[in-house]
Amino acid sequence: MTWFEELNAEVGAEFDRYAVEHPAFAAKIPRGAQVVLQLPNQARFNAWLRRLARKQRQCGQPRVIVDIGRLVPARSRIRAPKLRIEAA
Repeated sequence: MTWFEELNAEVGAEFDRYAVEHPAFAAKIPRGAQVVLQLPNQARFNAWLRRLARKQRQCGQPRVIVDIGRLVPARSRIRAPKLRIEAA
C-alpha cells in the first residue's frame, strides 16, 4: 500500500466517524455521491485523489468535495486504565 493509499484510508475512516457523530452534516451529502476528501497543505495527495475520483466516478454520479479544515493528532480514548501484573 502506498503512502497516499494509507493516508486516504486513515482520512476516510476519520471522515466516516465524523459523519456518524454529525448526522446533520452527513445528511447534506446526496445519496450515492462520490466523496472526495481534500487535505490542507497536501497538494500532491489532493491531486492524486482527484485523478482517482475522475477514473472511478460513475456517469451522472454527484460528487462532493470535502475540504478537511484540519486534523488533530489521534489520541487514545482509553481513560483511567488499571494494571494487574501477574507473576511469571
